[in-house]
Amino acid sequence: MSKIEIKPVTTRQELQQFVQFFYDLYRGNDCAVPYLYSEEMSTLRHDKNTSFECCESQYFMAFKDGKLVGRVAAIINHRANERWDRKQVRFSWFDFVDDQEVSAALLKAVEDWGRSKGMTEIAGPIGFIDTDREGMLVDGFDKLSTMYINYNYPYYPQHMEQMEGYEKANDWVELRVKVPEVVPEKFAKITEMVRKRYGLCVHKFTRKELVADGWGKRIFDLLNETYKDLYGFSQLSDHQIGQLVNDYIKIADLNLVTGVMDGDKLVGFGITFPSFSRALQKTHDGRFLPFGWWHLLKILKWHKTDTVDLLLIGVLPEYRSKGANALIFDDLIRQFQRYGFDWAETGPQMETNEGVLSQWQYLESTQHRRHRCYRKELKG
Repeated sequence: MSKIEIKPVTTRQELQQFVQFFYDLYRGNDCAVPYLYSEEMSTLRHDKNTSFECCESQYFMAFKDGKLVGRVAAIINHRANERWDRKQVRFSWFDFVDDQEVSAALLKAVEDWGRSKGMTEIAGPIGFIDTDREGMLVDGFDKLSTMYINYNYPYYPQHMEQMEGYEKANDWVELRVKVPEVVPEKFAKITEMVRKRYGLCVHKFTRKELVADGWGKRIFDLLNETYKDLYGFSQLSDHQIGQLVNDYIKIADLNLVTGVMDGDKLVGFGITFPSFSRALQKTHDGRFLPFGWWHLLKILKWHKTDTVDLLLIGVLPEYRSKGANALIFDDLIRQFQRYGFDWAETGPQMETNEGVLSQWQYLESTQHRRHRCYRKELKG
């Protein structure tokens, strides 16, 4: 029996090897989506990712007979631990060949590192912050993934079921929604009522408003408020918000970004992007060169896809009962129709969040993926 060797990542070259492992493992898989290589590298680098102001991490690779066979990131988010009164180490970027000894050795490395830092539980897959990918795919392996969620082979959860002490901590579900040919009457009626009774209105932002005038920051301040009670959520700092505005808002098609206003107060938002899934599959391992940039540009500028990704949607609690969500959907559906999108993919939604899940009842939709977070108590 060959011995599994676990090595911590300590150099830039080893980090590149750590990132490259995913592309090698999933090459040729029609459902997996290659993440942007440059974005993966930046996220994992201490000098590039603002999450390291509240997080620390260690990355591990597994080798068998000298061959790289797995990887995992160990993360401690001190801000989240303080918020939820936990001593938790997270595992993420967890990928491995179909070998139980490999997956077990990788998680043991995270457990041991967590114990050395005084942690008393392990949970994952969870990234540095809530905007990172979360959960292990446990249903929907035959569905095309997106660049915003984890994809993995069916043997991953089978391995987790064999791990001693690991149990389900949380599930997220994702839906595929048919873009209707006309705005559903229910949305149209609620939208009209909300406008008349409460004076709420849709606002379409300019780039200057979002970047120079601070409205991009207001959107993520609102995200902090609306997401604060979600599983494992870590509040975003001003520095982290600045990075998100720079990474996403600056390149967004603003027709696909919607705000809801009560006077001059932002009370809700929706951020959507055309799907990059098929375009990314045409790149060389998520690289822009030699021709990856062209496939991505066709999506970003000319929307050459039939699917739109519902990236982030948030409404202040006191405005949900007033129908602010309907204004967001009413506006975005009209934009989707104009661009010719046939389908919308939701982001992960907690299976227990009945309020969020109920909003899809007026649209033709199917739940077609499920992601799971596992946890385990760490004994000394």
